[in-house]
Amino acid sequence: MTGTLYTVSAPSGAGKTSLVNALVQRCESLRVSVSHTTRRQRPGEVDGVNYHFVDTARFETMLAEQAFLEHARVFGNLYGTSRPWVEEQLAAGMDVILEIDWQGASQVKKLLPATCGIFILPPSRETLEERLTGRGQDDPEVIANRMALAVEEMSHHKQADFLVVNNLFEEALADLEAIVRAQRLRASRQQQVLDGLLRDLLDPAG
Repeated sequence: MTGTLYTVSAPSGAGKTSLVNALVQRCESLRVSVSHTTRRQRPGEVDGVNYHFVDTARFETMLAEQAFLEHARVFGNLYGTSRPWVEEQLAAGMDVILEIDWQGASQVKKLLPATCGIFILPPSRETLEERLTGRGQDDPEVIANRMALAVEEMSHHKQADFLVVNNLFEEALADLEAIVRAQRLRASRQQQVLDGLLRDLLDPAG
């Protein structure tokens, strides 16, 4: 049985990471891909858990080796998803989530059309601004830049297969669970899972 690949995109401040982490806790056989990045490691982040932190030379070498399923440059930093790791997980029947921006999601969809794209939206522009300001880690100029990028990111929502609004966390999480459950119940996947049952039910000998 082949697993399902999901891309989850959202503007900064929409709560994507918190929702994905909670979703993985609730759904078995669901894993999040850890991206490679040239971004500087922030306090509290763990290499190999939050990201695989690499220098630019190493990233470019991996890019030349076609080791990335997708890659993008964001705020001057490079991000990429390990293609071998994702393909290995899917072949083993695991579902995989990629937390990536619309550019990465678009690249993945072109390579793997069966990918399920999810876009998470904030309940309002005001709420998004409050969330970005509430982090307290960046100065006003950086926040303004993030807001501009958020608007650009949200303009590509039509590329996704599903839209989820993160107003009440538990409701948004339930929506994501519903998407995963629906994908697992697709006939093409259930025919693999229920192969034995189907053969028994359709056995002419009864």
